[in-house]
Amino acid sequence: MTCRELYRALCDRLEAGGAASPAFDAACLLERFTGLRRGELPLRGDRTVPPGAEAEALRAGELRAAGEPLQYLLGEWDFLSLTLEVGEGVLIPRPDTELLCETAAERLKGREPAEGGRPLRVLDLCAGSGCVALGTACLVPGIAATAAEYSEEALAYLRRNCARYPDLPVEPVRADVLRDAGRFPGGWAAILSNPPYIPSADLPGLMREVQREPRLALDGGEDGLLFYRAIARDWACKLEPGGFCAVEVGAGQAEAVASLFREAGLEAVETRRDLAGVERVVLGVRPAEGLSPERPAG
Repeated sequence: MTCRELYRALCDRLEAGGAASPAFDAACLLERFTGLRRGELPLRGDRTVPPGAEAEALRAGELRAAGEPLQYLLGEWDFLSLTLEVGEGVLIPRPDTELLCETAAERLKGREPAEGGRPLRVLDLCAGSGCVALGTACLVPGIAATAAEYSEEALAYLRRNCARYPDLPVEPVRADVLRDAGRFPGGWAAILSNPPYIPSADLPGLMREVQREPRLALDGGEDGLLFYRAIARDWACKLEPGGFCAVEVGAGQAEAVASLFREAGLEAVETRRDLAGVERVVLGVRPAEGLSPERPAG
């Protein structure tokens, strides 16, 4: 079988399974299992498929047609300039989350180094694959990031992705955002998070591909705000004066999260819109005079 014939077979199977982008998915799977890059298919499509690759690719096509995320089948996915390992048990990095990294980078680039010339410290909560911490470290050389993740499965991906990029100073740690704030010191220049934010009742209605991702990374509690309350209540007080907290939010959640930030004592609260015009990032700054750790948040 030639690569072109395998590509057509994959397209046919994916179309029959109702895939939203069968041509793109087929080209990605072809590259994954034969090494033929997507742009090379018109010129090199007559190349013979390597032994064993045909069966593996067709099996992956069957899984994709049944709703398995393409990213899990490929085993990695691009985020900003990084290529991160992903698979079952970890949330797939999405383009929307790049806005969180870019927003953080914009703020951090204007900050002076910490006392004694030490790097600015950044904390990524609910880190998953590590895309936020690694992406921000890629955009802002010289910071020192800690990426906290509770799920053991996701933590394994986080550790491997940090090892992929040893020049990016990101330390993976296991921590529960809802319970472990007391383990962490203060003095962070930035606290970032893309936490679970889908209301529990909405989970059954998600796209079939999204339902294959870990529930721990999706379920934001009854109203989707469980983790934002914890971040505002337990973590915002760990910012250094003038430090900021920035989080990704779901559609329609920005106003509620902004209110939580204000109630927690953060100032200059603002939102950033993604390319679709959705308020996707909420940011608040710890006032220079400090912030009481006992201050309530919602």
